[in-house]
Amino acid sequence: MSVLFVEYPKCSTCQKAKKWLEERGVEFEDRHILEQNPTKEELKLWWEKSGLPLKRFFNTSGQKYRELQLKDRILTMSQEEQLELLSTDGMLVKRPVLVGEDFVTTGFREKEWETLLGK
Repeated sequence: MSVLFVEYPKCSTCQKAKKWLEERGVEFEDRHILEQNPTKEELKLWWEKSGLPLKRFFNTSGQKYRELQLKDRILTMSQEEQLELLSTDGMLVKRPVLVGEDFVTTGFREKEWETLLGK
């Protein structure tokens, strides 16, 4: 099984997650989130497949999130507006994003990844 691993290479969590995948022999396509920011359409598909609240796709601890004062703003934004905003800047997206055939998850939680990947 091959998965899509969307990361920001300077992110320590992404580095840890990538090492975890490599150590377990998981085949993955590596995608730099700033060089290839997810499109609105991709984000919508990923969000729907994930079953997660849309807020989980925002990098809530990121500088850009704070700069744009999104904590309060996203409460009044439609889902379409949120997806549009996420598609404008990879630094707003929670990383890493792991996309499999039948799952999508954001962030790196080892136990969750073990379950999803059967590792």
